[in-house]
Amino acid sequence: FVKWASGDESDRHALVTVQREACPNAPFILPTDGFIGLLYADPRGPYSRANPHQGIDIFSETEPGITPVYAAYDGYITRESTWRSALIQRVPDDPLHHGEQIWLYYAHMADRDGNSFIADAFPAGTQERFVEQGSLLGYTGDYNGTAARQIWVHLHFSIVRDDGNGRYRNELDFNNTKDPSPYLGMTLNYKESPITTDCVIN
Repeated sequence: FVKWASGDESDRHALVTVQREACPNAPFILPTDGFIGLLYADPRGPYSRANPHQGIDIFSETEPGITPVYAAYDGYITRESTWRSALIQRVPDDPLHHGEQIWLYYAHMADRDGNSFIADAFPAGTQERFVEQGSLLGYTGDYNGTAARQIWVHLHFSIVRDDGNGRYRNELDFNNTKDPSPYLGMTLNYKESPITTDCVIN
């Protein structure tokens, strides 16, 4: 984080991961370009060992509303009527655990005032709109809800478990999420102390 926060443009660019195609033997594409600065199970602030990070945060080189966010996989997009900055995508058949349903959560796609950067195809109240992998969903932002703490421009991306009744579980509970590492073909779990976030070659 120190290099990202205090470095110059070239320092930051060197930390950026771009993965427009899926890594070998992995089903998902990285949903946006940027520095993967907070990892899955990350205890660093604002998280903790008791309440670790539920997904990955991909920080943008650009100002809010510039860096595109793409669908990581085929699935059905929902935007709840009160959501300003987030979408959730139902994947009926988990590509790594066939027969299970999972949900992909994309957040912070708005500016600090809550002006949405979500693509016009997904107005508030959208339910079950099918998209293919790579479809444009919106643009990264720095919206943090009602929290006073300001955040850098980024996308929060997580994989959420199904509740068994066809709905997504509470994403804020770490136990309701899945490690994105095998889905993206990268080492993204903080517990594994990754040095880089490149594709893992099996």
